[in-house]
Amino acid sequence: MSFLEHLEELRWRIVRAAIAIISGGILAFVFKGVLFDGIILAPKDSQFFTYRVFCNISRKLGLGEEFCIQSDLKLQNIDMSGQFSSHIMVSLIAGIVVAFPYVFYQFWSFVKPGLKDGERKGARGVVIFVSLLFGSGVLFGYFLMAPLSVQFLGTYTVSAQVENIITLDSFISTVTTTTLASGLVFQLPMVIYFLARLGLVTPQLLRTYRKHAIVVVLVLSAIITPPDITSQILVSLPLMILYEISIQIARVVVRNNARRARASTS
Repeated sequence: MSFLEHLEELRWRIVRAAIAIISGGILAFVFKGVLFDGIILAPKDSQFFTYRVFCNISRKLGLGEEFCIQSDLKLQNIDMSGQFSSHIMVSLIAGIVVAFPYVFYQFWSFVKPGLKDGERKGARGVVIFVSLLFGSGVLFGYFLMAPLSVQFLGTYTVSAQVENIITLDSFISTVTTTTLASGLVFQLPMVIYFLARLGLVTPQLLRTYRKHAIVVVLVLSAIITPPDITSQILVSLPLMILYEISIQIARVVVRNNARRARASTS
């Protein structure tokens, strides 16, 4: 294909991805009640799934109501078009989340023909793996990181004289940003895989910086979670597991690269 033909191919890939996102956004926009009452605003309610799980664990451990969260966040809208703008923004984000597998498939379909046979074989099933990692990250962010962030930031006070009345835009931004960020962070194993294929990352390098990564994860967990060790472990453990998985992926990739190099020289 010529350069202009590549541009035309890329244009149509982008158009298809945009149509998928807009279609998902329109669907989310129509079902406003489910989108907001059932999903986006749910973490501010004491009966949210995560809070009930924490409370049940607390009771089973004989700690009574220690981990039971009594949420009483008040939300307000101070802009004339605030609720309508929030509706559009959240619908668009929902469209991105729903259409992510198809969007990545379009991106991968554009890149794949430029790869060598060995590279295409090594990246087989990448769309499925990336989609599963993204979905797992979104669920982790929504059911764990977002509610913990909402409770910590929404109830934190510098003085008893100051009452927290959270704006709708601020609340939605916290929930959506945390959820999407978790989906992207969970792509770490795939990022390490491709970097290792390119020779930019080795398992030795990842092991060398393991302590630094653990410190960063613990600091992040301490910031976004309530001041108890259980919540910090629940947040930090999956991230540490992802890092260890990335080390093993890099080890396998480096070993396969060395095997292919020996085969080509023999």
